[in-house]
Amino acid sequence: MMPKLNVSNAVAALLCAALVLLPVYSAVTGNIFILTLFTRIAIYALAAASLNLIMGYGGMMSFGHAAYLGIGGYAVGILAAEGIGSGFIQWPMALAVSALFALLIGALSLRTRGVYFIMITLAFAQMAYYVASALSRYGGDDGLTVYKRSDFAGLINLSDRNQFYYLCLACLFGGLYLIWRIVNSRFGLVVQGVRSNEQRMQAIGFHANRYRLVCFVIAGTICGLAGALLANNTDFVSPAVMYWTRSGDLMVMVILGGMGSLFGPVVGAIVYLLLEELLSQFTEYSGLILGPVLLLIVLFARGGIMGLLGRMSRG
Repeated sequence: MMPKLNVSNAVAALLCAALVLLPVYSAVTGNIFILTLFTRIAIYALAAASLNLIMGYGGMMSFGHAAYLGIGGYAVGILAAEGIGSGFIQWPMALAVSALFALLIGALSLRTRGVYFIMITLAFAQMAYYVASALSRYGGDDGLTVYKRSDFAGLINLSDRNQFYYLCLACLFGGLYLIWRIVNSRFGLVVQGVRSNEQRMQAIGFHANRYRLVCFVIAGTICGLAGALLANNTDFVSPAVMYWTRSGDLMVMVILGGMGSLFGPVVGAIVYLLLEELLSQFTEYSGLILGPVLLLIVLFARGGIMGLLGRMSRG
């Protein structure tokens, strides 16, 4: 199913083109910082897109999604600390551990609904946070330095800014394509049907929790990939990555850009992190300004920025 040409899709296409051409702009202007900033944005956009899969399409309001960022990052960091620097081992391990953790959380938390589901996912994420804080061998509270980035046997050099940026961008676009295929598949339609009316979907023979659990595990695995990228980007991973406030940041990105919109989390991550960066130059309390902005979006632009653009295209 090909997307229709409208304002929101045109903005998404222009955004993709700008992201692809960003290293050229950085090389011409000599502005290295913008490449570093957008590398971070691409990583968080991938994490937010994975949250959008379960929250926007599946109706599962997880408040512990940042735990997978930390788990993916610690999988890379711990293996590097133990002398295993191959990305062909580190990254599959990051995905596998994230998927396993998501399976455990999902199997237990999906038995509940509403605020109880939110609290259980939050509790599991906080447990992961305190476990990481107790790993004294791997830095404990102070975090773990990754002295050497993942090695892919010369296929790609993660220490090269441009190559690493394009790797993050490829992972983001690959993740969005995967989510698009899932959402438009029979499986995705069932998940969205369960979000709309669970009793009706069960009545016609679909086991709601199985579909929701598979969706939950896929989202956790994608976020684990974002964690592996983040550890390589910062050369560092700490328990703070999986703290509940980071999960809140991911939720804000999704809501700001447009929950249930494919490119909404990307737009949300760009706007949120650019605002955060800009406001940090004037005040250390950027939340005092970001909070009212989010409040206005929720009150007057339901569907986020992409929803607003969609209404503009319809006149």
